Amino acid sequence: MESKTILVTGGTGFTGSHLVRRLIKDGHTVRVVDNQKGYFYDEIAALGADITIGSVTDKDLMFKLVEGVDIVQHMAAAFRRVDLPKSVYWDVNVNGTKYLLEAAEQFGVERFVYTSTCGVHGDVENPPAAETAPIAPADYYQYTKWEGEKVAHEFMERGKLDIAILRPAAIYGPGDPERWVMLFKRVAPGRFFMLGSGNVTYHPLYIANLVDALVLAQEKPEAVGQTYLIADEKYYKLNDLVKEVARVLNVDVKVTHIPFWPVWAVAGLVELGSKIINISPPIFRRRVDWFRQNRAFDISKAKRELGYEAKVDLYTGLSETAVWYRENGYL
Repeated sequence: MESKTILVTGGTGFTGSHLVRRLIKDGHTVRVVDNQKGYFYDEIAALGADITIGSVTDKDLMFKLVEGVDIVQHMAAAFRRVDLPKSVYWDVNVNGTKYLLEAAEQFGVERFVYTSTCGVHGDVENPPAAETAPIAPADYYQYTKWEGEKVAHEFMERGKLDIAILRPAAIYGPGDPERWVMLFKRVAPGRFFMLGSGNVTYHPLYIANLVDALVLAQEKPEAVGQTYLIADEKYYKLNDLVKEVARVLNVDVKVTHIPFWPVWAVAGLVELGSKIINISPPIFRRRVDWFRQNRAFDISKAKRELGYEAKVDLYTGLSETAVWYRENGYL
């Protein structure tokens, strides 16, 4: 692909910074906007990214940053913090998306890629779910990401802007300081407490595989007007996922199963108490739900239309993630 000027929203965090590195490596000029410096600000700035600290809720700023770009990769989102009010989720995930789309339409952007989430499908009743599976968001984050998709579809129908939507599964990989680190930490001592049976499904997505999909979405003409679930080739039962993490950590893990619902109820009480005293809850129901919700997806549409291939398998991805955690003091 010829050199382009590309705006990446949410570009200083884990997922966005991986995309920024790839785009710069591919010879593109990259603008980044994020509401905080994030973990990788210095690294991507050193590579040449032009970084602005600001929020996608700032309409004037979004118009300023979109002017002159060829492609928008919209990844910024208010993400799964229990202590955030719903108004913040709506402002960032819905209004922010609308502002960027308005700017992209006005300035004739060539392609707009909106990163949504597989979570818009909620708890998958009949796995694996394809893009046509029921929409059933399980929390307000997922709901507002779906509302963001609906805004994108409104602009598709206007016919002035080429838009593609991706719904990534559970992203992990080197540079992830928050999402999967707890799983690694809980497996590392050799004893893992599993809420419930551990037979629900979980679908990982290695970060390099997601970046491949994001690049395909901005380049392939087939992506225009389409929505794609993006995940690794295989999904796993939680029991098996824990064993794979133990294998890369070289530990003999013992899985102890405990009842799910009492812990879920306690998490609800902790949420309530934390709200009263205005602190972030150490445990909350959405985190506990990880042990009971099915996540398994059919990625055949992305493979067929985009040529997407999940090149990095689970063992390799987990191994590279474990190395990063150790080198950075997380394990």
